[in-house]
Amino acid sequence: MTDVVSPSTPQSEISQSVIPVTQRPRRLRRTETLRRLVRENTLRVDYLIYPLFVMEGEGQREAIPSMPGYYRYTLDLLLQEVREAGALGIGAIALFPLIPSDQKDNAGTESYNPDGLIPRVVRALKQAVPDMLIITDVALDPYSSEGHDGIVQDGKILNDETVAVLVKQALVQAEAGTDFVAPSDMMDGRIGAIRKALDAVGWINVGILAYSAKYASAYYGPFRDALDSAPKFGDKKTYQMDAANAREAIKEVELDIAEGADIVMVKPALAYLDIICQIKQRTNLPVAAYNVSGEYAMIKAAAAQGWIDEKKIILETLTSMKRAGADLILTYFAKEVALMLR
Repeated sequence: MTDVVSPSTPQSEISQSVIPVTQRPRRLRRTETLRRLVRENTLRVDYLIYPLFVMEGEGQREAIPSMPGYYRYTLDLLLQEVREAGALGIGAIALFPLIPSDQKDNAGTESYNPDGLIPRVVRALKQAVPDMLIITDVALDPYSSEGHDGIVQDGKILNDETVAVLVKQALVQAEAGTDFVAPSDMMDGRIGAIRKALDAVGWINVGILAYSAKYASAYYGPFRDALDSAPKFGDKKTYQMDAANAREAIKEVELDIAEGADIVMVKPALAYLDIICQIKQRTNLPVAAYNVSGEYAMIKAAAAQGWIDEKKIILETLTSMKRAGADLILTYFAKEVALMLR
């Protein structure tokens, strides 16, 4: 048993009572400057993508109750929000539309209306903020009367018929000027079909950010509130992935890469850091992580109760995604983080 060293023990006695140590990792943690010098992962605003919700109308900003501090914007106020984000160093946004109920149907036909909400927003953004990178969602759930990511027939989600609509949607978004289309539907074969269609009409520089490993997660609830896109029946487990599976994620990523994806993504992020890590080890493509609405809401709710230090938790959470291997992070905290990092 070693001697106990008390605060009053003379220095000469302390040095004799301590067991010799050849490795002292604490030497590299001694000061903040030193910790920064040897830091393995650094969170930067350059890595962040800012998701934004847009709706019809003018001069309106609607709060989303399940996402405190987050809003839906009409186009005029969205332009202002995007300009502010750009001034903070945020270089990319991801757009999600709130579609009026009377424009929804089972086939999601509004999704490929060239004068629809998203094409109009993209054109306006490219005119007003040309340097901002725009990523547009490709899926039917915001446009579906059934709230599903695909066409419904007899209670089942049709795959190939849905892919045909997704291709039309992607082409309309490319024509409007989007930089990346982001298929989030998890239909089989949609990346290859979209890539082929884009290339065939000359949109070779429009990229595809693929929601490659998108899990059937309970973390999406606030997002569905924001877009009024919850499924009207059942769930999304026949097309989104089983939360228990890891090897399946690798398969989905490999298929998307073979079909022409430029960036692959894992969604959600926080409960799937192991998946991000595994995918990062399997590909040289950029890997994105989506810090989803439920993750955002949990931090905001705990912070509102005074249970956590909100700023420190946000930075620690996003850094964990970077450490796991994410090159890019879609996060509703993007503006807050940009301000913290200035």
